Amino acid sequence: MVKLTRRAALGTIGAATAMAAMPAFAAERRIRHFWWGNPERDRRTFEVIDLYKAHHPGIEVSGETIGWGDYWTKMATQTAGGNMADLVQMDYRFLFEYVRRGALQSLDEHIGNGLDLSNLDAGPVEGGMVDGKLYALNIGSNTQVMPYNIRLLDEAGVDADVINWTREEFGAACEQITSKTGARGSDDYSLTTENMEAWIRQEGYEFYDAEGNVAAKAEDVAAFWQFWADLRNAGIVADKNKTVMVDASMSDWGIVTGDSAISSCWSNQLVAVQSLTQDTIGAAMLPHKAGGVFGQYIKPSQFLALTRDSTDVEAAVAYMNDWVNDPEATAVLGLERGIPASSVVREALAPNLNEAEKLSVEFFAAVQDKVSPLPLPAPKGAGEVRDAFARTGTEVVLGSMDIMEAAERFVDDAQSIVDRAR
Repeated sequence: MVKLTRRAALGTIGAATAMAAMPAFAAERRIRHFWWGNPERDRRTFEVIDLYKAHHPGIEVSGETIGWGDYWTKMATQTAGGNMADLVQMDYRFLFEYVRRGALQSLDEHIGNGLDLSNLDAGPVEGGMVDGKLYALNIGSNTQVMPYNIRLLDEAGVDADVINWTREEFGAACEQITSKTGARGSDDYSLTTENMEAWIRQEGYEFYDAEGNVAAKAEDVAAFWQFWADLRNAGIVADKNKTVMVDASMSDWGIVTGDSAISSCWSNQLVAVQSLTQDTIGAAMLPHKAGGVFGQYIKPSQFLALTRDSTDVEAAVAYMNDWVNDPEATAVLGLERGIPASSVVREALAPNLNEAEKLSVEFFAAVQDKVSPLPLPAPKGAGEVRDAFARTGTEVVLGSMDIMEAAERFVDDAQSIVDRAR
């Protein structure tokens, strides 16, 4: 893209008029934006960066993207080194941790002063608050989902209610798919912390209690691992070699490669999944425990947060404001990061949604009364707990550790990590 300079912009009356309405930013100003992504998200984000640069001549924006699996390691390194990007993509799970590290700046003084929140729903805005102050701007809401290959389920004759199905019905569907189509029923989510926590929630309590201690019972963690082990041993979900690919690229997911009919992700990722899949996908809930409470919840999918290392707060706040209010920017972003918090944006997007985006909206509406309340953010050390779960779970998947013994070790390790991080 050709860079729009101030001299070029003043070359026409129309451009000069547009410039008069823009903030008077000085030349050679620069901000950095760091996010975890995938090819579809990256494409949209860089397009928004180009729009911002066109609207705000004289400001350079550097986009930095990496996969989820490496994102938090790099974030921790940058935080420790005092060279965080001006703006970072933040997850609800880690928000409190980074605020209490002093790594993020409060946005309160910018509300109504460069940052317009007047059209945003109260709930999504409150999700970015810590100790009564706003530290993170909601850029989409979502919930967990199991995208599935409609053709494969039809060929297998699966006739399950995928919004209300139970754990047993999910297992039966996996068996039917495998026997009738040759594809595995599902990828194996033995090592996915979020799926384990949803399982715990179905048992009637949260993984972390209100004080930030680990409340999980070893027998419930073991039951989760046993559930997936039984499916894996029956040959109806992905085999162990694929299972231990923790945080695999989306291009390696079974629903994308055709190896499995069902995968698991967040609802804001449905657009990206469909973009990589030739067959049309549908959207299912995580299987429920028969007679149990709901395990999923609606959460802020991601936030934009202003870091303590920002070198140009004014430009960074203007960038954040464009993300939730600018019609051109929000049209490019669509629903890829989740359902927008702004009622004005949702109304503007509705007529132009593609089929995957419509699926995301329809799924979001279908699960509204089948979710648990938003839990408190995980305590400091939650990222290390996540790593410990995958590490110990890998030993279970590879058959090198007894399931109950592994569950007891993980629960003890998780509490030790939280205690050490306080």
